[in-house]
Amino acid sequence: MTRQITIDDFLQLSIPIALIDVRTPAEFEQGHIPGAFNIPLFTNEERVKVGTTYKQVGREEAILLGFDLTGSKWSGFIKSALEIAPDKKIAVHCWRGGMRSGAMAWALDLYGFEVFIIQGGYKNYRRWVHSRFELNYQLWILGGMTGSGKTRILQQFKTIGEQVIDLEDLAQHQGSSYGTMNKMVQPTQEQFENNLAEELKRMDRGRKIWVEDESLTIGKRSIPNPFWHQMREAVLIDMKVDAEQRITMLVQEYGSLDKDFLAECTERIRKRLGPEQTKHALEAIRENRMDDFIRLVLVYYDKTYRTGLSKRNSEQVFPVDINGDDIVNNAHTILTFTQTIAEKAVLS
Repeated sequence: MTRQITIDDFLQLSIPIALIDVRTPAEFEQGHIPGAFNIPLFTNEERVKVGTTYKQVGREEAILLGFDLTGSKWSGFIKSALEIAPDKKIAVHCWRGGMRSGAMAWALDLYGFEVFIIQGGYKNYRRWVHSRFELNYQLWILGGMTGSGKTRILQQFKTIGEQVIDLEDLAQHQGSSYGTMNKMVQPTQEQFENNLAEELKRMDRGRKIWVEDESLTIGKRSIPNPFWHQMREAVLIDMKVDAEQRITMLVQEYGSLDKDFLAECTERIRKRLGPEQTKHALEAIRENRMDDFIRLVLVYYDKTYRTGLSKRNSEQVFPVDINGDDIVNNAHTILTFTQTIAEKAVLS
């Protein structure tokens, strides 16, 4: 049995159903619904052939070519679907909910699957993704200069039940020139947006949601504009952490990274850091003087942070002094302070 289902209804199912994406590996890699499995009807090259035939010859010839190309694959498709959904209950989509998903649904139905076809396919899903960024959220921004330990505080918040969206984790980048840590690979912009929309779907919009203060771009990925504007207008808790404490933390985090990687990243900010500062920073890297290297580049990053802070509504920025590196205690200090802000807002 096959039935049509909207993307909204599918994403709100109380009991999740396995989802297969029958688009090509290249389409899937560009962007997919989080949690979906890829069972491509065509290879990347085969899809080009079918598409060309459709445009140059016609729909019927393209369908025949499609069956010629997939003829020996059908048993493999069904076996893969059985591994994913042994209960024979599965959802399927292609780009627009057209021939590819229709063909796969027909074959699985013939074998005895209960098949849900996503109406409008991945194209409709992308509309749903963009709609998530237009909704209003109770955002609270955690700020502070580089090395303040914002990410660790957010992780602690999550541990104790606060709602947190870790944009840097979603973007696989820590936001600076050194942000890949010489190991992280960023998702495509499309997949970053899909992953963020999935996180937002899980949030209770009636409660506050913590997000780290970020630039519009995190590495090569951009925060969707509607969500970014909400971040800029939200309350910001500005963590005030001693410079030496920040340097110690950054040396622990970055000091052991490959020197060539650090030098290459430093060269990328030469114009903003300045030729003299860059020269001294590169020397410090080569001589393994990590404290000096961090001090030199912090001049640029601290200035950048202060500039960004100055562009915010000062009435929405609240400084909080953080003493020591006890994450549990620091998280408690911030949450207690935010409770005070919330109470004052109610009274006013």
